[in-house]
Amino acid sequence: MAEIGSGWKQLRNGVDLPFHPDLVVPTLHEVRLDIPDPDPVDDVEGAARAAVMTRLAANVTKGMTVAVGGGSRGLSGRVELLRGTIAGLRELGATPFVVPAMGSHGGATAEGQVAMMASLGMTEDSLDCEIRATMDTVEVARTASGMPLYLDRHAAAADRIVPVNRVKPHTCFKGSIESGCTKMAVVGFGKQPGAAQIHSCGPDEMRRRLLDGIDALRSTGRLLGGVASVESANGRVVAVEGLSADDVGGRAEARLAELSRELVPPLPFEEIDVLVIEKAGKDISGTGMDPNVTGRFWVHGLEDLESPDVSTIVLLDITEVSGGNLLGIGLADFIPVSLADKIDWQKTYVNCFTAGPSGVRRSRMPMVLADEENCLKAALSMCGRAIDQPKRVVRIESTLHLTRCWVSDALLGELPTGASIVD
Repeated sequence: MAEIGSGWKQLRNGVDLPFHPDLVVPTLHEVRLDIPDPDPVDDVEGAARAAVMTRLAANVTKGMTVAVGGGSRGLSGRVELLRGTIAGLRELGATPFVVPAMGSHGGATAEGQVAMMASLGMTEDSLDCEIRATMDTVEVARTASGMPLYLDRHAAAADRIVPVNRVKPHTCFKGSIESGCTKMAVVGFGKQPGAAQIHSCGPDEMRRRLLDGIDALRSTGRLLGGVASVESANGRVVAVEGLSADDVGGRAEARLAELSRELVPPLPFEEIDVLVIEKAGKDISGTGMDPNVTGRFWVHGLEDLESPDVSTIVLLDITEVSGGNLLGIGLADFIPVSLADKIDWQKTYVNCFTAGPSGVRRSRMPMVLADEENCLKAALSMCGRAIDQPKRVVRIESTLHLTRCWVSDALLGELPTGASIVD
């Protein structure tokens, strides 16, 4: 134990590396990216209310209790989406309440999940609605293959559930439907056991279980429908749609998933020697850094993107909302001591454990160095290019809203169409 303690003390003090005296950290230039940018939804709350009134009205009866799912992702207009959904349900005569529908996030505790919602602005006051939180679950159905389907105890006691979520590409598998209302209904509402049984398998099986799970849930009559949003890369909400019970997991959600893929492009460079990401977080992506942007999935059975081909990743910080949970820490190669000190390993490892095989490699510890400069120099030294060769360096704020980046001289001749250098 003494040797292990001594080793951690070394890391916390910063490890000295023998950098080449000619190694130079390149100057970076700010670049504005030309991203797909459809017209935004002007009134997100009103759009969510209208979505409920138009798509869910036929199946709502007076006095019906409805558990509305509040998630842990960094949705734009998340409070407005929930408020509009709640208002629409009340206008139809239902009695809604909110449950944290976020699987094992928040340290897999009810208190942690409520705190995470509050850090994202979702409180009983802001939503004008009661929040009921528990990690207890109830088995409500089984799929044709025998997989149990779980619901949060409060959600299971309600007449119906309504997931409210952003539709976007998933970080662990590919399919016609990935992250969105289906995933929140089957995984988020299922808390830790629901999340574990879906994430415990490989990409192909995960996709099958998710679709089988929504079919089983739909057959119980507990799923009222959903409210889905789609965002552009600049964080604007460009679509809000109500989904019937048949739409969740069906063609309507698949259509929104295809739109979301068009609006969340990967980094527009074929080769990157060093990618610097200023912040990762659970509100940004389930993995902290979205693999759909970086190209680095690192899941057995799921191929990395051909482009961008990233040699090394430096991660500098974590969002406060994450509460120290950094499941995707292993996707980075270098982090500073300041970030290592912020990681809550209990929360991180619980989340990694729940994520199953996708959490194994993503939970590994990167090199921990004294500060940002040392991380950059290490990445430049180990990216596979000689000291005197120009390095392709890209820096981004996060993988969530990719409207600009900073690049080295070596990439100025490879800027994508429509990109412009900011003077």
